[in-house]
Amino acid sequence: MSTRDKSQGDVGRRDFLKLFGAAGAAASTLPLGGSASAGEMVAPATGKPRHHSTDAAKSHAGDWGYEFFNVDESGFIEAAVDTLIPSDSTGPGAKELGVAIYIDRQMAGGYGKGDRLYLEGPFGEGTPEQGYQLPMTPSELIRAGIADVSVYVQKNHKSTFDGLSEKDRAAVMADLDSKKVELPTVPTATFFGLLLQLTIEGYFADPMYGGNKGRAAWKMIGFPGADAMYMDKIEPFRNKPYTAEPKGIQDLI
Repeated sequence: MSTRDKSQGDVGRRDFLKLFGAAGAAASTLPLGGSASAGEMVAPATGKPRHHSTDAAKSHAGDWGYEFFNVDESGFIEAAVDTLIPSDSTGPGAKELGVAIYIDRQMAGGYGKGDRLYLEGPFGEGTPEQGYQLPMTPSELIRAGIADVSVYVQKNHKSTFDGLSEKDRAAVMADLDSKKVELPTVPTATFFGLLLQLTIEGYFADPMYGGNKGRAAWKMIGFPGADAMYMDKIEPFRNKPYTAEPKGIQDLI
């Protein structure tokens, strides 16, 4: 999340997302975390959830419910993704596309549990090129980071994060992004980086993983989805824009 705007010569946040999507949406038909299977991530084809944490959690996610986050955490995540990718004239926001559900499923599945992470140590502060350097699984990192930020917000704003105004939420996210806030339990940059990464993943991932509801993000960038056969399209669309209703993985089953 950049704290600078276009007037300063930077690429705007929404423009960045369109560029990211155009370059990487094909890879996003699978979760970029890559470790959880579809069976771990989504409810059965009936659309029914496997279980709900609480009745209050249902109100956040409709018929899906949350499998990992509790009520307070789900409120934080919904407000966070809505702040990182808000709805605007270019396209829908992350919250309305179900990105919070995507993150919840990632945390509840193999990726969140660290099934493919080396967690034996030794652990030290590495360079960005060295990748993840914590003894915590992604789900432990996200949960601890949410708790840390919630304490910070309560102390400085006397409110929960999702109870803040849009302006104040954006300011908190900007401070995390610029590492102006030092979280006591987890490295600020690592927590914010993972939160932003998961938000972008969920925004562009195949809808079967919980986000990109109605394939709206794909429609926004003109990505045709998971349909891998285009031989019959080459001649009819030669030198013409290719427009088609995007297809998700479940549309091909």
